[in-house]
Amino acid sequence: MKIKKGDNIIIITGKDKGKKGKIVHVLVRENKVIVEGANLMKKHQRPRKSGEKGSMKNIEMPIHASNVKLITS
Repeated sequence: MKIKKGDNIIIITGKDKGKKGKIVHVLVRENKVIVEGANLMKKHQRPRKSGEKGSMKNIEMPIHASNVKLITS
């Protein structure tokens, strides 16, 4: 895979098409990358202690490497 952690990319297909970002993590065996601020999904967090409220967190999900393009700058 030619894309490395820290590279600047642009997403070329999918719901985040046209977004630019930096690669946070590369999943080599799955041929996927995690892009900062792209492909966000909501994760419901249950309260762990009594009296604590539950919450929703946005987490970045992997994108297939063929759906991103390296930006040269």
